[in-house]
Amino acid sequence: MAMKRELGKEQPYIPAGPFKIRIPFIHYKFEWADYIQGLLMCAVCLGAVPMLQEYLGMPFEVAMAIVVLNGLFYCAHVFLGDPVVPGWVTPAIPLLMLHISQYEMGPERMQALIAFEMSLGILAIILGVTGLGKKIVSIVPNAMQSGIIMGAGFAAVILIFKKGAKFDSFPLSIIICVGLGFYLLFSNHFKSIRENHSILKVIANLGILPVVALAIIVGPMLGETPWPQIEWGITKPAFATMWREWTFFGVGFPPVSLFIESLPTVISAYIVLFGDMIQSQALLEDAGKVRTDEHIDYNPNRSHLVFGLRNFIMSIIGPDLTMCGPLWAAMQVVICERYKHGRKAMDSIHGGAGSFRFGTFTGYLILPIVTLCKPILGIALASTMLIQGYVSVRVGVMKARTFNDLGIAGVMGAVLCTRGAAWGLAAGIVLCLLVNLGNKPEYDVYVFGEEEEAA
Repeated sequence: MAMKRELGKEQPYIPAGPFKIRIPFIHYKFEWADYIQGLLMCAVCLGAVPMLQEYLGMPFEVAMAIVVLNGLFYCAHVFLGDPVVPGWVTPAIPLLMLHISQYEMGPERMQALIAFEMSLGILAIILGVTGLGKKIVSIVPNAMQSGIIMGAGFAAVILIFKKGAKFDSFPLSIIICVGLGFYLLFSNHFKSIRENHSILKVIANLGILPVVALAIIVGPMLGETPWPQIEWGITKPAFATMWREWTFFGVGFPPVSLFIESLPTVISAYIVLFGDMIQSQALLEDAGKVRTDEHIDYNPNRSHLVFGLRNFIMSIIGPDLTMCGPLWAAMQVVICERYKHGRKAMDSIHGGAGSFRFGTFTGYLILPIVTLCKPILGIALASTMLIQGYVSVRVGVMKARTFNDLGIAGVMGAVLCTRGAAWGLAAGIVLCLLVNLGNKPEYDVYVFGEEEEAA
């Protein structure tokens, strides 16, 4: 039996410096509904496999080892006191793909990935220890923040539609599956009808899982993928091969030059994932207003430490293209919405978030699930990237405050997605200096807000 929480107090934990250790079944009730949902949603996380195969040349079993390791570290957030569902740094994945693509496939490319992920981890840990994270991002102009996020969106779309990429392999399947995804996630028509139908509400809460399910049927029917060959048992990730050939123990420790060359991409990725922490805090504060029976302690500095440690450790034992981010926004929303239904629905937010990630971790090990999804992982990846591209461009535009910001962001984003993060950041800095130097409020034409018309 889990330890009981006093009304209005924080969920029981073991203090450990900046961390608050919580063990399932002891410090929080295991939520079976969220665990089962995690089992189903693990199919989305398997989309990392084709990325690792295409951009790093990994065998399937080695890529699965990376996914399993990452899945294990997802559980670290709730274990250490961060009440969130962590995920990929999805908007920054296209930027990282562009960065490592500059290097020759093989040891040099792996070293570039290791240098990037290790640098990102160290940066996050330093900012978490010092509490400087918010101050660092606040000094980056809105135009540059907008440009980085928009550039990530452009890059995501280009990765799928450039000649010889995923769209050429599965054109009809991608059109149909992405069409469903856009309808379920963004359509005003679907939003207007889902509130009156309980089944549609459930579908809406599943994120892109319906897209994955449709791909399993549509891909083979159109002859673009084979029918899945279901196998029984547990998966056999190739951990030994991964550590021997795909870490710096096999490819060699990256030279200092690769760490320096990774810095523009590290800064861009950090600016992207900082937005995830702001979103985490907003979602948890909103849930806390409804559930006054539990005090939710979300600490951005602790979150920095946890995802910083994850990135640093993964850079050593299993370098990963998806990176170790602080939030899977879609599933955090689902968990928070169920949490709002009361203590009978979900005793503690820690129980919901922790049980969900235990579910996804279990799913990676169940061979029938993995083999069912294996043929359509390329379609799932394309769908994820295109949906993320749409969201990134939309969010990037909203980051701009004036028409000048928007113009700078558009040019910076285009340079970033075609020439890489270093050129993109340089373009953003130069344009901000040229356009905004000596700027006065009366010169600005605002894109959003009360000051929309020219002063």
